Amino acid sequence: MEQSVKDQWDKFKALLVKIRGYQEAIQLLHWDMRTGAPRKGIGQRSETVGMLSGEAFKLETSDQMGEFTEWFSRPEVRSQLSDAENKLVEDCRKEYNRNKSIPQEKFEEYAVLSAEAQSVWEEAKHNDDFTSFEPYLTRIVGLKQEFVDYWKPEGSRYDLLLDMYEPGFTAEKIDAIFDRLRSRLVPLVEAINASPNKPDTGFLSQIYAKEQQEKFGLYMLEQMGFDFEAGRLDESVHPFATGLNLGDVRITTHYILDNMPSAVFSSLHEGGHALYEQNIDPAFAGTPLAQGASMGIHESQSRLWENMIGRSRGFWQHYYGSLQQHFPEQLAEVDAEQFYRAINNVSQSFIRTEADELTYNLHIIIRYEIEKMIFNEGLEVKDLPKVWNAKYQEYLGITPPTDALGVLQDVHWSGGDFGYFASYSLGNMYAAQFLNTLKKELPLEELIAEGNLLPIKEWLKEKIHRYGQSLTPGQIVEKVTGEPLNPDYLADYLEAKYKELYQL
Repeated sequence: MEQSVKDQWDKFKALLVKIRGYQEAIQLLHWDMRTGAPRKGIGQRSETVGMLSGEAFKLETSDQMGEFTEWFSRPEVRSQLSDAENKLVEDCRKEYNRNKSIPQEKFEEYAVLSAEAQSVWEEAKHNDDFTSFEPYLTRIVGLKQEFVDYWKPEGSRYDLLLDMYEPGFTAEKIDAIFDRLRSRLVPLVEAINASPNKPDTGFLSQIYAKEQQEKFGLYMLEQMGFDFEAGRLDESVHPFATGLNLGDVRITTHYILDNMPSAVFSSLHEGGHALYEQNIDPAFAGTPLAQGASMGIHESQSRLWENMIGRSRGFWQHYYGSLQQHFPEQLAEVDAEQFYRAINNVSQSFIRTEADELTYNLHIIIRYEIEKMIFNEGLEVKDLPKVWNAKYQEYLGITPPTDALGVLQDVHWSGGDFGYFASYSLGNMYAAQFLNTLKKELPLEELIAEGNLLPIKEWLKEKIHRYGQSLTPGQIVEKVTGEPLNPDYLADYLEAKYKELYQL
């Protein structure tokens, strides 16, 4: 790299580090609001988030950022940059072009609103009161629609939102993938519903002390290689992970006294997200490359640990004894096989985060279809509960008795995260495809049965984590598996697992 290019690169990097500093402060404030900040301080805190977000936005859309991304995009300069550096420039230029069209005051209004709305959502969910949340969500959707107008969509409005979380994907592509997956999963669900070989799940509904749930969750995180010197576990209404920086990745879970598996699997899930962020190449620190390649790839890591490892028979053959030690009274008469079958029970449930692996994807398709209706067809927020309940009746044969069990159950819309949900099912597909390769390259089942999880973590770090966002989702999938995303791997995995479980 010539000295003049290096000098410019150092200035560009300094700008990115400054932006990242603002973003880290914003994320820390959001984490605090979700994990115990006093309610009376939320309004002022939201204003602070808006102010800091506005300052970061100014830098992201500054003339300096535009000049940097244009200069580094020149062919004679690009040739002197590494592939990762060119990817960084491309990402920054894309973000600059997208954000530059949004007026500063509109962005700050949105930042304040979405920060406050998440706390309003918590109260609304707790009180089963959609009416109190509706005005906030209506304003969020309205601003999001304005943003889409500023971006001047050439095709589907919703495609612009999908691209923010899963670059390169459109509704047309996802529709085709979901149709292919649904054609194989629906008959399997029907066969399971007709099977007489149902597991006993009654023992899961006993009371399990919160303190012991927390201890076991911390033990699981330690086993999978979570670095407690670079992260922490807290409690929140809706579990989440937030990477403040590569040395500070925080996760949360929730504890339901009569549903112990909920905390176990949400800890494994968020732990999977955290391992990704903790193991990105330190050379990317302070830049947009120090994050996951996409939300789908990110979800592949959480879903892999939560389900394909954490709900496997071998996992509980090894760890069930420890779980019994934490809950000797509740599990004294239950063996590992009974527990394994119970936690893999297939049932039509109202709550996405508690859903089994098989029907989980139907929960995602419902949300995905509703989001398309909002942004492509003009579905109004006031009609969401009715449409939500109708979709649940159509896809799962059940109607939520309350909005808390229905349209209010997820935090995502309160933060304006429209376009995100499809990433969960894409993550399941990526995970199954990675799992297929993982089994070829490591004695996976033996490692899990031995409780030797660290080689799995190291494989994921080497193959996926360390690249951060320096590769696209498609590049990572092909690099790891040798082929593009193929939803048949997920269908094959689910069919094999559940046909054996239900003796089909």
